[in-house]
Amino acid sequence: MKKNSNERITPHGRTFSGTVTSRRMQKTAKVTWERRIYLKKYERYEKRRSGVMAHVPGGIDVKEGDKVIIQECRPISKTKHFIIIKNESK
Repeated sequence: MKKNSNERITPHGRTFSGTVTSRRMQKTAKVTWERRIYLKKYERYEKRRSGVMAHVPGGIDVKEGDKVIIQECRPISKTKHFIIIKNESK
């Protein structure tokens, strides 16, 4: 079954802002962001990094190092469940 290329992907659910770390794939970018976790034992915070694959729509141009906003959407492929909404670097 062939998908219609004009089909619109509607975002819904969680929203994150992060940095594009990889742009080697077609229509896909890897977006990562840092978060802080409190360790009760040491009474300190540690930095952890989260990352997801995100779909790059035709109208948005992104490259490595750009700050972007991504939002959850329907599964586009096995690893892509997010879509880039806005490029904040421009």
